[in-house]
Amino acid sequence: MKIGILCYPTYGGSGIVATELGMSLANKGYEVHFISSALPARLDITNPNIFFHKVNVQTYPLFQYQPYDIALSSMIYRVVNLYKLDLLHAHYAIPYAYAAFTGKQMLKEEGKDVPLVTTLHGTDITLVGQHPSYKHAVEFSINHSDTVTSVSESLKRDTLKFFNIRKEIQVITNFIDNTEFREDHCCERKQFANEDEKILIHVSNLRPVKRVEDVLQIFKNVHAKVKSKLIIIGEGPDMEKITEFMEENPDLISKIRLLGKVNDLYRILQLSDVFLLPSEQESFGLAALEAMAAYTPVISSNAGGIPEVNLQGETGYLAEIGNVEAMSNYTIKLLSDENLLAQMKANAKEQAKHFDIKNVLPQYEEMYENTIRNFKESQ
Repeated sequence: MKIGILCYPTYGGSGIVATELGMSLANKGYEVHFISSALPARLDITNPNIFFHKVNVQTYPLFQYQPYDIALSSMIYRVVNLYKLDLLHAHYAIPYAYAAFTGKQMLKEEGKDVPLVTTLHGTDITLVGQHPSYKHAVEFSINHSDTVTSVSESLKRDTLKFFNIRKEIQVITNFIDNTEFREDHCCERKQFANEDEKILIHVSNLRPVKRVEDVLQIFKNVHAKVKSKLIIIGEGPDMEKITEFMEENPDLISKIRLLGKVNDLYRILQLSDVFLLPSEQESFGLAALEAMAAYTPVISSNAGGIPEVNLQGETGYLAEIGNVEAMSNYTIKLLSDENLLAQMKANAKEQAKHFDIKNVLPQYEEMYENTIRNFKESQ
C-alpha cells in the first residue's frame, strides 16, 4: 500500500501523531509519502520506505498572503500522479483535507482518483473550525472525505455538535510507543532537585489555552506544603507570564527550571513525580499520556478527552477547569503519601500501555483497507 500523509511539521500533537504513524507504517513495509511545508520534526528520513515532498510557495509581491493551499493542492496532485498512491491521509481539516479535495478534483479531470481519510485532532474543530471564516470550509472538507476519524470520543461529540456532519466518524485514539520509555534511559535526578524535593513538570506550547498561570499557582501552593521544584518544557506566547510570576515571587526563582524545547523529553519525564495539565481545551491529552508512560501521574483539568486518558483516583486526579485550589490539594495529597504516589506511578504506566502503537496501528491498517475497498466499490 502507498500512503500519502498530509500534516503540519511542527511539534504539536497532530504533527507528532502523523509522523509516528507514518514511521510505524513504513517499518511494516508500507510506502509512506509525507507532504508538508517542512520536514516533520521527528521524521526519520533515512527509512527507505519514507519519502518527503516539500510544498514550496513561490513568493509574489501581488499577494498579501502567499497561496499555500494552492501549492499544497498542486503538490498532492503531482505526488499521487508520480508515485501512484493508493490513499491520502489528511491530519487536520484545514488546510490538508480542503487542499486534498482540490487535488482530487484535478486528478478526476484525468480520469484518476484516490480515497481521502481525514483525521480530526482538535483545534481544527474546537477553535479554528468554529470561526465564521473557516467553519463552512471545515464542514465541507469533512463531508467530502471518504473516511473520517477523531482522536477521542470527546472530539467526536464536539464535531457532531458544532457542525452538520453527514459522515460517520470513527474514533482511533492517539498513541505512543512504550518502548521509547525505557527505565534505564533516564537523567540524574540530582540535576534538577535535591533528595528531599519532589519534581512537578509541565510540558506545552505555552499558549493561553494551556493555562500556564494555573501551573505556576498550583506549584506555589504545593511548594508551601511540600518541598518541590517545577520544570517547564516548551516555548510560546505565555513565556512572559512565567517571567512576571518569577519577578513577583523572587523566592521561587531557584525552584523553577525553564528548559525550552528539548529533544529527549522522556528522560526528564521519568524523573518527575507529578505532571500538571490544567488546560482549558485538550482533544485527547497526548502530553499526559507521554507522562504516564514515564511512570508520572497526572493532575489535570477535566477538559475534552483528558478523562479518557487520566482516570480519576487511579492514574491521577481531575478537577474543573480553573479550579486551582482542587488541583493544588490533589497534588499535595499525592506527594505527601509515598505509598499512594508509588501506586499511581504504576497505574499510570499500565494505563499508558492501553494506548500503545501496537494496539492502535492495526486499527489504522484495517481502516485504510476498508476505505480503499469501499472506494473501489463505489467507482
